Formats: sequence, C-alpha cells, structure tokens
Amino acid sequence: MFYGISLTAILVALWLTLSGPFTLSGDYPIVMGLGVLSIIGTVALTYRMRIVDRETVPIGPALALFTYWGWLGGEIVKANLAVLRLVMKPEIEVEPRLIRAPAEQRTDLGRCVFANSITLTPGTVTVDVEDDGFLVHALDKSFTDPAGFAEMGARSDIASDGKKRTD
Repeated sequence: MFYGISLTAILVALWLTLSGPFTLSGDYPIVMGLGVLSIIGTVALTYRMRIVDRETVPIGPALALFTYWGWLGGEIVKANLAVLRLVMKPEIEVEPRLIRAPAEQRTDLGRCVFANSITLTPGTVTVDVEDDGFLVHALDKSFTDPAGFAEMGARSDIASDGKKRTD
C-alpha cells in the first residue's frame, strides 16, 4: 500500500510539474481530468501487473540518490575542467585508454547508476557491460584512476538502495 501511495504522489508531482501554468479558463478542466485519469490508469496497471514494489517505486533511497546527484554534479564539473585543460593546450597530448572498471554493486539498479555515471562524466564512456564490471574508454590516462572508479562505484551502490555496504 505504501508503494502505491508513493507512486501516486510521484506521478501527481511529475504531472503537475510538466503540465505548465495553471489557469481555470479554457480547456484546463479537460486537461486536469485527463491527467487524473492517466495517473489512476497507470497506478491501476502497475497493481494489475503486480510490479508495485520497492524496485519499481524506490522511495527509500531517495535522500541517498539526491546526495549522490549532488556529488556527481561536482565530479562532472571537475571532469569538464580537466577535459578543457587537456584540449586547450597548444599541443594536444591525449593518451586514450580502454580499461576495465570493476562493478561490485548489489543490485542491477546500482550497476545501471554506476555505468551511466561513468558515461555522464566528461572524458569517460562506458563501452561494454560485462559480468564483473564495465569496459570504459577514457580520453586520457589521467581519467583512469582506479580509486576514482571505486569511489563512484561505492557511492552509486549506496544511492541505488540507500544502504552502506557492510562487507
């Protein structure tokens, strides 16, 4: 029941955010009615499909996820500056590399967050997903620090389920 209410609240907030300015004139009652029907239909379908659970509606790790997004934003800014420094030199001295970044996340969502975080960070791209990690293309060898990947991997794991590792 908690996940159904949470899903409904998230969909209402999303719909209100994306629907634009509120006016009570014109076609607004029709738009509002269709929005309510779409939310009810979506929640009903998820219940019918029996997929309203912790994985479908990840409310628990929301705070950890927002914290992770803040940290990732800082890392993206740092990586942008590093790429800028690298390409603005009079003589470009890039040394591209393909490396394997180990992925020790507990969930598929954690692996997904980690792989996408690598790709979002300028200078690195997740090229292939493997059982034990990812194949990553780095623009320069300076972007291949194993400690950086380990930190991002650990943070993405916490962001995906809201719990620190105990092992």
